[in-house]
Amino acid sequence: MPFHKIINDPVYGFITIDDELILQLIAHPYYQRLRRIHQMAMAHLVYPGAVHTRLHHSLGAYHLMRCALIELTSKGIEINQEEQQAAKVAILLHDIGHGPFSHALEQTLVEGMHHEEISLLIIKDLNKQFNGQLDMAIEIFTDNYPKKFLHQLVSGQLDVDRMDYLTRDSFFTGVIEGAIGYDRILKMLTVHNGDLMIEEKGIYSIEKFLVARRLMYWQVYLHKTVVSAEQMLKRIINRAKLVKATCHEPLNSFINEPLENVTLEQFCSIDDYDVLVAIKSWCLHPDKVLSILCRGIVDRNLLKVKYAAEPFDTVPVKEKTIEIAQRLNITEEDAEWLVFTGEAISSTYNFEHEHIYILFKDGTVKDISEVDNALINENLRGKVKKYYICYLR
Repeated sequence: MPFHKIINDPVYGFITIDDELILQLIAHPYYQRLRRIHQMAMAHLVYPGAVHTRLHHSLGAYHLMRCALIELTSKGIEINQEEQQAAKVAILLHDIGHGPFSHALEQTLVEGMHHEEISLLIIKDLNKQFNGQLDMAIEIFTDNYPKKFLHQLVSGQLDVDRMDYLTRDSFFTGVIEGAIGYDRILKMLTVHNGDLMIEEKGIYSIEKFLVARRLMYWQVYLHKTVVSAEQMLKRIINRAKLVKATCHEPLNSFINEPLENVTLEQFCSIDDYDVLVAIKSWCLHPDKVLSILCRGIVDRNLLKVKYAAEPFDTVPVKEKTIEIAQRLNITEEDAEWLVFTGEAISSTYNFEHEHIYILFKDGTVKDISEVDNALINENLRGKVKKYYICYLR
């Protein structure tokens, strides 16, 4: 009897699970932890609807991968059942290495490690538990499988990861500028000389996809208040490490123990709730800086933030630091935790390392930036950078 389960998703409707291995992975505690990790970290403090989780996103990306594989095979591209299963496993688990509050605490809680590295460690651990059934998924995830387009569907300029997070984040924030024609993009996918490409008819859908990504970054992901909240969150963890603030396990090990003493199993047991409980308890911590930052997050009394086109002059920053130090009766060194500057950077299209190729009817191939009357062109080369200052109100 064929295996068939459905999950009702608010964005796509019904998501089909037709593989027992996929269902077993979804049921695993490592994967279920993603229910307790916000997809958009602190963005819900600006967009109250943005409370969806990493589990929502990974299921959505799995759904789009399934749709993409169906589309590609219908066009005669050879992808056997084992490869299809492996590609779906790779995308399902691509974000399993995210820690609490996703990107906001990346390399803060676990210093020096990107979530992709941790994802690979967890997938390898799951592979042992599932007796080597994830071997091919690991090859696809690490771009070591001969059919490169399968990895490109997982990670690249046209990956289903980006298609889902733009669609889903736009939906949950209510920012309609981020909406993309993901269904049309999937219909326009093809493979040429082993690379994932878009058919000529899909040019405008891709341009809209790239513009939507640009708008979502500056309107949502790098919204100045979101930046303030996430910087405060990072400083809370770093300050807690500095003053040896204690909390419950396993989070306490990440705060007060050397990283080499922390196990993968401990990482797979921490989530947003652990950090929030610690923050609530630290609101009463004797360290004034830590308690101010924690109360700011709990009460949504965030640091004031301003963007500028040029770096902020050091003199007024110093003056603001002295003012805060005197007002709170703390040292200038401590006040620098509450007055600081930084950079926010985003790019519309990566011209150097990744490309979106358009396959024309006559067989020629062009980068999206090279097509006639291209909206995404050389003028968008490079990253857009804004400078910010955050300070206690």
